[in-house]
Amino acid sequence: MMIDPTAALWFLPFCLPIAVWVAWSDMKYMKIPNKAVMVMAAVWAVVGLLAFPLNTYLWGWAVLGIVLVAGFIANAVGLVGAGDAKFAAAMAPVFATGDPRLIFALFAACLLGAFATHRIARLIGPLRRALPDWESWNRKDFPMGLALAGTLIFYLLAPFLAK
Repeated sequence: MMIDPTAALWFLPFCLPIAVWVAWSDMKYMKIPNKAVMVMAAVWAVVGLLAFPLNTYLWGWAVLGIVLVAGFIANAVGLVGAGDAKFAAAMAPVFATGDPRLIFALFAACLLGAFATHRIARLIGPLRRALPDWESWNRKDFPMGLALAGTLIFYLLAPFLAK
């Protein structure tokens, strides 16, 4: 089960620009701004209340807390960056009604696609010259915000793509 199409329509206009901001910022600076995390949480606070029943809305806050704790642990042992952990937590409530197996499969696909696309893109000379100040071109680590943003957007588009 994925998100209800009506709920997805509530979230898309807000989440799309946030996701683009996160992906771009992580590729350019290798950082996800705390403002983006706070805006994403604010979107849940307002839009979530309008788009979901109260019990689902409250469960979304619980999911945010669970993902935040897991992300801080993952960050402490060096698995993910702090910005990645915080953004994953802020976007997690949107997935409150979804099947975790489908969500993890979607994330895996987005992670593989984002990684391959980023690594190929940085080999393209004209693209690197057009965006010479992108920190992610020269770093060994990967801008996970690109994969997180893709997961959020494809999840919200899934009810419309599945038809």
